[in-house]
Amino acid sequence: MQTEDPFKKAEERFREHGGLLRTSEAIRLGIHPRTLYEMRDARVLERLGRGLYRLANLPPLGNPDLVAVARKVPGGVICLTSALSYHELTTQIPHEVHLALPRGAEPPRLEYPPLRVAWFSGAAFTEGIETPALDGVTVRVYGPEKTLTDCFKYRHKLGLDVAVEALRLYRERRPIKASELLRFARICRVEKVMRPYLEALL
Repeated sequence: MQTEDPFKKAEERFREHGGLLRTSEAIRLGIHPRTLYEMRDARVLERLGRGLYRLANLPPLGNPDLVAVARKVPGGVICLTSALSYHELTTQIPHEVHLALPRGAEPPRLEYPPLRVAWFSGAAFTEGIETPALDGVTVRVYGPEKTLTDCFKYRHKLGLDVAVEALRLYRERRPIKASELLRFARICRVEKVMRPYLEALL
């Protein structure tokens, strides 16, 4: 009797889940760890990071770093310069992924991509989250207005010039939501800092 090819069965499971699985998910779906490693060695799978695999014959990922972080740290939210880059509100090229986590959460251990964690609490963490699908994966990222206020809050670490440039690009490229900007400025406690820039630019 012919037995089913383990590669073929595993590939079907990957396709059912958008072509991307963590090792723990693959094992739960009945894929043996040995099969994963053999598929990796045969270049049927590509390794996106420790314990994260993707079918190699799929089109290249448009946002590989954000997708990898979203799958490995599902409770986090893409923030600061990484969120600015996603919203096309910066000329900076992030060399690490900025990720917001609730204060007190376990710091993630990621081999790749490099992470810079920011600890947020209360409404500053939970408000303003958008959930776009990137490369078939749901990614949690702060919306543009929340990201702008976060950049003013973290201006001493990022540089005030990054926040001011982002605000200028926001004015040029997007419909201005002044009430949303002020709402998030109050949540992040930077209303006094932001108001002069808002008045000058908006």
